[in-house]
Amino acid sequence: MVKEDEARDKALELFLKIGLDERTAKNTVANNKVTANLTAVIHEASVTDGCDKSIGNLLYSVATKYPANALVHRPTLLEYIVSSKIKTTAQLDAAFSFFSDTGSESFKIHEFEEACGVGVEVSVEDIKQTVSGIFEERKSSILEQRYRTNVGELFGHVRKMLPWADQKIVKQIIDTKMYELLGERTAADNEKPAKKKEKPVKVEEKKVAVVAAPQPSEEELNPFKDFPQPEDNFKVHTEIFFSDDRVLRCCNSREMLNKHLTVTGGKVFTRFPPEPNGYLHIGHAKAMFVSFGLAKERSGCCYLRFDDTNPEAEKKEYIDHIKEIVDWMGWKPFKITYASDYFQELYDLAVELIKRGHAYVDHQTPDEIKEYREKKMNSPWRDRPIAESLKLFEDMRRGLIEEGKATLRMKQDMQSDNFNMYDLIAYRIKFTPHPHAGDKWCVYPSYDYAHCIVDCLENITHSLCTLEFETRRASYYWLLHALDLYQPYVWEYSRLNVTNTIMSKRKLNLLVTKKFVDGWDDPRLMTLAGLRRRGVTSTSINAFVRGIGITRSDGSTIRLDRLEYHIREELNKTAPRTMVVLYPLKVVITNLDAGSVMDLEAKKWPDAHIDAAAIYQVPFSKTVYIEQSDFRMKDSKDYYGLAPGKTVMLRYAFPIKCTNVILADDKETIVEIHAEYDPSKKTKPKGVLHWVAETSHGVDPLQVEVRLFDKLFLSENPAELGKDWLDDLNPHSKIVVPSAYAVPSLGEAKVGDRFQFERLGYFVVDEDSTSEKLVFNRTVTLRDSYGKGGK
Repeated sequence: MVKEDEARDKALELFLKIGLDERTAKNTVANNKVTANLTAVIHEASVTDGCDKSIGNLLYSVATKYPANALVHRPTLLEYIVSSKIKTTAQLDAAFSFFSDTGSESFKIHEFEEACGVGVEVSVEDIKQTVSGIFEERKSSILEQRYRTNVGELFGHVRKMLPWADQKIVKQIIDTKMYELLGERTAADNEKPAKKKEKPVKVEEKKVAVVAAPQPSEEELNPFKDFPQPEDNFKVHTEIFFSDDRVLRCCNSREMLNKHLTVTGGKVFTRFPPEPNGYLHIGHAKAMFVSFGLAKERSGCCYLRFDDTNPEAEKKEYIDHIKEIVDWMGWKPFKITYASDYFQELYDLAVELIKRGHAYVDHQTPDEIKEYREKKMNSPWRDRPIAESLKLFEDMRRGLIEEGKATLRMKQDMQSDNFNMYDLIAYRIKFTPHPHAGDKWCVYPSYDYAHCIVDCLENITHSLCTLEFETRRASYYWLLHALDLYQPYVWEYSRLNVTNTIMSKRKLNLLVTKKFVDGWDDPRLMTLAGLRRRGVTSTSINAFVRGIGITRSDGSTIRLDRLEYHIREELNKTAPRTMVVLYPLKVVITNLDAGSVMDLEAKKWPDAHIDAAAIYQVPFSKTVYIEQSDFRMKDSKDYYGLAPGKTVMLRYAFPIKCTNVILADDKETIVEIHAEYDPSKKTKPKGVLHWVAETSHGVDPLQVEVRLFDKLFLSENPAELGKDWLDDLNPHSKIVVPSAYAVPSLGEAKVGDRFQFERLGYFVVDEDSTSEKLVFNRTVTLRDSYGKGGK
């Protein structure tokens, strides 16, 4: 921690030297990526001792805006900035545009200078004359609109005529000219223009909100539009800075790229590479959408590759689950592969890495490795002879060295600013049979070693992963470069976090093993198995993922409401309506004969026509049941339920009026209600209740079990609670209603069938259902706070 603080202080001092104001410098230091970029730019420009503020501001823009596909040309641009040949933001923006189009290709210097206005001098007098001419042309309009004049348009006209003028000077002259023409601002200038009364803004907005569906964004229509084509993967888009001032600019040679394109036919190849050490959660749904989705959109191929490099953690149960979930999510792998399929190739390449002097056998313990990394110290065995490492690595493979006594480490850069370049472990000894490869191996590759090489062996064009792997990008490319292997295009995106839940595999495993939840498919979990059991569809999950996008944002937590919005959107169209009463209250219809049963028609869909497929039958008899919460002893204006002397409408049936209330001996508990129904339906009450009736006199309605699920955690971000995260579990996240009443038609429901229980929410038939009793899980309530707030 002390070293991190020292590094920040050192960076802050450097940034202040180039003229950044203190606030900007401190904000920059808080962002590791911008800090690394700006530090590299300052060293590359050779201004570590400081420079003029105007130059420093331009260098800051280079660090934050320079096109990543043309890093090879950045030194050229910096020379032009430091020498003041490029000295305005307009010139710099033109340079960014020029290099973005050029990429890593060579260019003609005169074309670059012409495109950036190098050597073009725009004097203050030139700007004054141009501004005066523009004001003269628009004088009457400016006098009429005064300080409400659109100054941006005036700027635009000046920029069009003098593209290389200093914009700060332009602004000063325009402001001065406005003051000369108009004088001091008046109170009228500061008043907001009155809104036109004839324009019914609120009414129109309400109409749009109710009627018009939200227009999908450009990213929702095609979230993959910004990914490069395979044939463009010769451009530099990553730089690795070494502690000895070397810079590795990662890219493929034309020859290597052409060889790759010959094998792939120019197609996009991606991979979804889960570790088979647990159940997939909703974050993996985003990963699938990105990798499978890009391949599908580009008519390419996506591997399902199991990253099974750790034999102690993998289980066949997890492998089978992942295959099943990938299929359920609607994705079809090009091939199903395993990292272990390539163990021989990986071993052979490790031998080659040693021969090239880029790897060594190390005998440090895990604690010693940790200590040396913290101190940025080389291992005592780092410079051992190549022949010695080759022999020891062979001994490791043959099982002649004890587990924990040796590892193979990559010889990277122990003094780097990136801790993922601290001689990462490539191989370790584990005398454990592998679930897929058997007992052939006792040395196993690490993720950091195997992942990038297998990407290359499978000719992956786009290696896509979440942002926490961004610091591993240097190691990824270092290794492929060291072995002269094809380098896929690496791109990281923000991981998906959802409120009121946790995503950590370790914490999920604890919840399951300690019985805080009922297994990996507990409907309260954000595992995909849990969501499926809850009744969530794969299509609504994919719609949710598409809606949030796949950008490199900060990965801020997405509200659960947003997922529920997409779930409701689909179930509203696909789940037929029916009626269930959770907590029944008996209502006796006193003016109906005991043996009388009427079969009434109810709609499965709110806008259904009279069609047999869209209608189901509900019996109406002398005894019906309503929700206990739909009756009160005292009525009020804002209450639409039943009360003594009050009339309500029974959905699809008749109005009923409460005539009497039967209380228990405690004179508080309501036993039953007596009511009269209006067969003529002349009464038009406001309140409409759902209900269920006896199918025949004295026979209870169909009994079902209903499980009401809610948020698993009370806090939006339980991960922030540290060790106390388990104390945040919601004690009411699962409520079981063992004896709810349902209409008879529900008795034919099968496991997986989804319904809307009117006024209650969306439900699905659970796999715990038996022939004697159906069990329903609540998928989501009818409430939609996200839809009201905007998509």
